[in-house]
Amino acid sequence: MSDHLVTNYPELARPEQFTQQGLGWVPWLAPLAEDELSDEQREALIEPARAKMPYFRLLARNAAALKARTLTDLDIFFNIQGGIGRAERELAAATASRHNGCVFCASVHSAAATRESGRTDDVQRLLDEGTSADVGDDVWNAVTAASVALSDTPLDFGADSVQRLRDAGLDDAEIVDVINGAAFFNWANRLMLSLGEPEVPTRRR
Repeated sequence: MSDHLVTNYPELARPEQFTQQGLGWVPWLAPLAEDELSDEQREALIEPARAKMPYFRLLARNAAALKARTLTDLDIFFNIQGGIGRAERELAAATASRHNGCVFCASVHSAAATRESGRTDDVQRLLDEGTSADVGDDVWNAVTAASVALSDTPLDFGADSVQRLRDAGLDDAEIVDVINGAAFFNWANRLMLSLGEPEVPTRRR
């Protein structure tokens, strides 16, 4: 496996700040090529288009883990039959990513939070000023505070965090959705940060 390690990208166009604009991502460990994917690995991708993405082809080296990870991800962010709206789920993920320094994940989920809410300025304030920024109302400020507490350590998220979410008007199902969005990306950030780094796409250089 050591033959596949990539230690650096001398010519990589690295982003200089957090952004809502789309970014690329390059791995430090060689992913599988598209034509190397087995039927089991392709099934684990869930969505065929993910075969184009080096991140998912890298995770496909463990097909069972990738499948479980992807199904969990999709359920947390797209199953909106009950609970809180997609914008707040995406805000929780963007906050965790901003707090953890994952520029790539923050770009994806901040853009999604804007798309779902229309609140471009509030989301950009989170990226520009950090997770202590006022993002516009009690609900969003409670979501960002809870996401930061979870990202620091789960033990920092306790009764006070839950009460602040309740005081902002969230019910139990909505609070669970916020926890799931932040907790999933608190884990996902660490995975992505340890496997590669973001780059500015050629079209934006």
